[in-house]
Amino acid sequence: MTKSVMVLNGPNLNLLGTHEPELYGSETLASIEAACQSRGKNLGLSVDFRQSNTESDLVDWMQEAAGTVDSLIINAGNNTQTSEVILDALLTLDIPVIEVHLSIINQGEENCHHSYISNAANGMICGLGGMSYELALESLAHSLGTLKET
Repeated sequence: MTKSVMVLNGPNLNLLGTHEPELYGSETLASIEAACQSRGKNLGLSVDFRQSNTESDLVDWMQEAAGTVDSLIINAGNNTQTSEVILDALLTLDIPVIEVHLSIINQGEENCHHSYISNAANGMICGLGGMSYELALESLAHSLGTLKET
């Protein structure tokens, strides 16, 4: 049986590939989504990939996730360091949550080292560009039992 993963992306991630490519790389969010869809299918996961520049959309989607998906991946963008609201919404979920980041968040500016999301996540993958998402999918496939060991 296919398990489902909701992938949420926060503010400005729609600008990937053009916004600070020296820091975040040249991959676009569309190319990351395509890779996630392909990798998810190979892992027995259906992937619902979303992005919003609005914190309230992210919270609404997390509330929608409760009882409708088997797991969640979140890259909250700048909301990672600022949003207790997103943390509170994540804490209501009773599903595995993986936090992802394209860059290593504690190597940047000092005010970016803290993550509210980490307080609710089961794990964090960062610093590997778009591959961070694919590794999160693999981790979830393992914990959800869809990953076939070879």
